[in-house]
Amino acid sequence: MTSVLNEPYFSDEASAFERLEQIVWPNGPVCPFCGNMGRMYALKGVRTKPSKKHPEGIVRHGLRKCGECRKQFTARKNTIFEDSPIPLHQWFQAAYLLCASKKGISANQLHRTLGVTLQTAWFMGHRLREAMRAGGMAPLGGGGGIVEIDETVFGKIEGAPKKAGRGRSSFRNVALTLVERGGSARSFHIDGATIAEMKPIIQANVAREAQIMTDEWAAYGEIGREFASHDTVNHGRDEYVRYEGGRPVTTNTVEGFYSIFKRGMKGVYQHCKERHLHRYLAEFDFRYSNRVALGVDDFERTVRALGGIVGKRLAYRDSSAVRF
Repeated sequence: MTSVLNEPYFSDEASAFERLEQIVWPNGPVCPFCGNMGRMYALKGVRTKPSKKHPEGIVRHGLRKCGECRKQFTARKNTIFEDSPIPLHQWFQAAYLLCASKKGISANQLHRTLGVTLQTAWFMGHRLREAMRAGGMAPLGGGGGIVEIDETVFGKIEGAPKKAGRGRSSFRNVALTLVERGGSARSFHIDGATIAEMKPIIQANVAREAQIMTDEWAAYGEIGREFASHDTVNHGRDEYVRYEGGRPVTTNTVEGFYSIFKRGMKGVYQHCKERHLHRYLAEFDFRYSNRVALGVDDFERTVRALGGIVGKRLAYRDSSAVRF
């Protein structure tokens, strides 16, 4: 069996740009400034300005010039790779490592493996998680599918004293996750485990004909009335699964998702600030929704992740200072 890392675009910059162009421009080059798809010129042999580190400059692979607006660009423009000094083939290596690791890969590990600074490795990870973030998808449970719903807490809200107020969600971050049995997962970082917070999200992301399954919490009782059926398991009485007409009533699937998420967050990443939690949730959602059980191997998962790089540029000042 040949290693997938033997693919040319994992080690050769020119091949990496050819691969990126196939992803960004499946129907041929498009000017990111004016939208022109006609006259386009490939600029060969152009180099960056000489510097102390690179006295002869660096070859600008994939450089093109629009025949209409006369501006120069590469396929990096308007992607998570834009303005990055990291070689493109190293970005592809990082994407594969992140997608192939079931519980993620730490910034320290990327830093050591790729030979970049720790700060750079951390930022690369967040840009790639941004590419994994999905939106505008069809509701889960269409056609009467089963959707398991649960919430969990993780970490501490920034600035909140430990055990402030009443209830576990008064000082901890809350995540809501919807998992379609045999399908994909969607997670949301919410402000609190309340009906007001959860109901709009569930209504927007679960089809009305879906069969939903939750634990016994009373809030789900009100939400469940809007769907085809609502079954619960009573964890307070140590009930985790029961069978009704051969159909298992359980939330073990979504709890299994949380098991992988928490092992990754505590064992690999170890620390996550509140403002970054939504991206880590997107990462674990993506790998779960593109898992081997659904016929997606590590290589295909990486290809799918790279399919989300367009229009998601993330600046370092934004990732380090702002919660999206």
